[in-house]
Amino acid sequence: MKLAFDKLSGAGNDFVLIKAAGKRSYGALARRLCDRRGGVGADGLLVVSKRPRLALSYFNADGSAAFCGNGSRCAVWWMFQRGWTSGRRAFSFATSVGELQAEMRGPARAAIRMPLPRVLRLNMKIKALGISFITHWLDTGVPHAVIAVKNLAKFPVAEIGRAVRFHKAFGKAGANADFIQFTKSDLRVRTYERGVEDETLACGTGAVAAAIAACALGKARSPVSVQVRSGQTLKVHFTRKDDAFKDLWLEGPARLVFSGEIDK
Repeated sequence: MKLAFDKLSGAGNDFVLIKAAGKRSYGALARRLCDRRGGVGADGLLVVSKRPRLALSYFNADGSAAFCGNGSRCAVWWMFQRGWTSGRRAFSFATSVGELQAEMRGPARAAIRMPLPRVLRLNMKIKALGISFITHWLDTGVPHAVIAVKNLAKFPVAEIGRAVRFHKAFGKAGANADFIQFTKSDLRVRTYERGVEDETLACGTGAVAAAIAACALGKARSPVSVQVRSGQTLKVHFTRKDDAFKDLWLEGPARLVFSGEIDK
């Protein structure tokens, strides 16, 4: 028996997408399919269903269930391309964080209305591998620790990121670690992701966390252009009143890399 899949990319984040079918352990399937040596290879698994409503379940490469901003955008693009939305460019779909709105904003651009962010704590002082950092802790569907650095290109993201990800300050669940640098034209970010346990080429919830932190610190305003590790750019749109962030959208590229079949 063969399992059909599509390989998708959202600004560098890569995903395996399959249609939901019956009862099975998608966590175990995610671990097998996302394996970059013994499987298809991906940051995570997207499981989509059409009935009774459009819905998406997401699993990290380690099999843990989660929410994923870029994965959700890729699923939105796929649903539209496959005719699941009956031609509607604006629609909604169910996720682990609730019903989300989606929009197609170009042939290869998809946007989702993100869950409202929570600024948990700004200007935290933590130590990772003996180095002190000023850290901003936010939840944009998953927790993120945002740290500004002077030379992002040369920063040891994998090494420091792992220490930050498991830091006791962020509790048992830990946090994704986002390292950012401001330029004259954009905000640049590199992310160490939970569930992948390595740096990824992009992270949608991380781009949002970086943009919200930058705005909260008076360093940026909507819309924020966020350049990720792949060199591609995500757009973060929002409104802000006092300390509340609302109408938050994540927009960026999505594309099909290839399609195939693998043994079930």
